[in-house]
Amino acid sequence: MMRTRTGDDRRRWRPDEHGSVVAEFAIALPAVTVVLALGVAALAGASRQVRLQDAVADAARLSARGEPASRVIGAVVAAVGEASVEISPRGDLVCVTATAPAMLGLRVSASGCALAGGL
Repeated sequence: MMRTRTGDDRRRWRPDEHGSVVAEFAIALPAVTVVLALGVAALAGASRQVRLQDAVADAARLSARGEPASRVIGAVVAAVGEASVEISPRGDLVCVTATAPAMLGLRVSASGCALAGGL
């Protein structure tokens, strides 16, 4: 004998299972929110690192051309606010190192060098 499926064979919710999906969602939501927040913070930190690296590379070229230190520091600070900048000669090179605060209390740093007297 062959049985056919009817609508009565569907799984029925037991009374003690009502609201279980809501409870599972309420538990998972904070974890998902934390993961998303950490992802956004990591992307923001990486973006700030790239901006800082570009700024110190430009600043090193400016310093190597003989621009005043105030202009070199201003170039980095204009690109990444709150950056602290250090200019130092290293043999035939002029190097610029900068650090800046990132999210979650971390700091990013970058260094760039250029040949002194370069164009």
